[in-house]
Amino acid sequence: MERENLNESVAEVLKGPDFVAELLEIIRCSPNREELLDKISDYHDNDIAGAMEQLTEDERQKLYPILGAQKVSEVFTYIEDVDKYLKELKLESVAKIISHMDSDDAVDVLEEMDDSTQEQIVRLLDDASSRDVQLILSYEDDEIGSKMTTNFIVIQNTMTIRQAMRELVRQAGDNDNISTIYVTDSRGCFYGAIDLKDLITAREGDALENLISASYPYVYDHDKIGDCIERIRDYAEDSIPIVNSQNRIIGIITAQDIVDVVDDEFGDDYAKLAGLTAEEDLNETTLQSMKKRLPWLIALLFLGMGVSSVVGIFETVVAILPIVICFQSLILDMAGNVGTQSLAVTIRVLMDENLTASQRIGLVFKEMKVGFSNGLFLGIMAFIFIGLYVCVLKHNPAGSAFLISGCVGFALMVAMIISSMVGTLVPMFFHKIKVDPAVASGPLITTVNDLVAVVVYYGLTWILLINLLHIA
Repeated sequence: MERENLNESVAEVLKGPDFVAELLEIIRCSPNREELLDKISDYHDNDIAGAMEQLTEDERQKLYPILGAQKVSEVFTYIEDVDKYLKELKLESVAKIISHMDSDDAVDVLEEMDDSTQEQIVRLLDDASSRDVQLILSYEDDEIGSKMTTNFIVIQNTMTIRQAMRELVRQAGDNDNISTIYVTDSRGCFYGAIDLKDLITAREGDALENLISASYPYVYDHDKIGDCIERIRDYAEDSIPIVNSQNRIIGIITAQDIVDVVDDEFGDDYAKLAGLTAEEDLNETTLQSMKKRLPWLIALLFLGMGVSSVVGIFETVVAILPIVICFQSLILDMAGNVGTQSLAVTIRVLMDENLTASQRIGLVFKEMKVGFSNGLFLGIMAFIFIGLYVCVLKHNPAGSAFLISGCVGFALMVAMIISSMVGTLVPMFFHKIKVDPAVASGPLITTVNDLVAVVVYYGLTWILLINLLHIA
């Protein structure tokens, strides 16, 4: 009994406190506004967001004015489907909440709304918020400017240490991304960056110039996300400035934004590899999902007809030696798998824009060597097990059984080598002609490899088994 009580106590400790449950009790039981606000302020915004999602609409309506627009805006940044809760408020209240959000978070919220509501809310925002939001909305979705925030600290390189500290304190009231301070020159152009720790620990007589990292990385606002994402990740900074064509800093992209952008990029690439025009989510309608999937499926239907017509050319082979059709799917599947593996490796490598021609050629030969090695191993396995299958279960003579399995194994190896080459060359070709290889390569390679596998398999069967060995 004591051991059971001890185990329960340990389990309770490991489980940790349930802050959401505590908040729900506080919100529902606190007798007055001041006490409620005082107690809630001790909890993290993420926990408040979790509690808010479990409240009824009436309870939330009472909570919103108590928290105030600024606190509600901070809590809403932790809620996934915030549009659902904004609909509970009047447009004027929504505008106040959005005006307190970072510009990038505000844009994310606005983009979930219909165009009419979005326009009404933007008109109700204060001048500064409206200007920042409209700036970010002016960029295309695939441009890095669409992911930036205007929440940053900027000083001039002509300041003294004391002046820089005073300016930091002044701007920190409105901007909380202060770990890196950005510096401009006398013309307002981006000059470099200073680490907050270096500025705090500097002596008053030190020169500000000595603290500035003049080679600090930056990206241009109209750069494509896919083109600059690798460079952003390589520097591993907590934020990267975004400048316009005049080299004036107009925003930054934070580490969290970078994580989100990378996640979105890989999600889109994964969707494209599957032949989708864009990534799907759980809330999409059947019609929306169909629109994303159907275009490539139609194209592949006609390509599949081409593959089928090629199979028809070899109908004589099947008529003479019917057993070979049993292993067609084996060859097709393995060729497709190998091609997809090479495709995934190649697309990942092509993200490096500095890849030389010799490195690309080296990648092709490396993938072919991998295809040969794996094909040789699997071909030997196919030779042994398919030979036993044809001999024992199909009651064919051992000699002809292992000749058939040998042809299947050899065809498997050749198909895997060619599929590895195709899976590498096709995305390289699309990358060369400035077409996103993730979009075009996945479905196309599957079909091309089917065609390769059919021709290799039935071609070798016709040449080796029927014409040379005459085992039919």
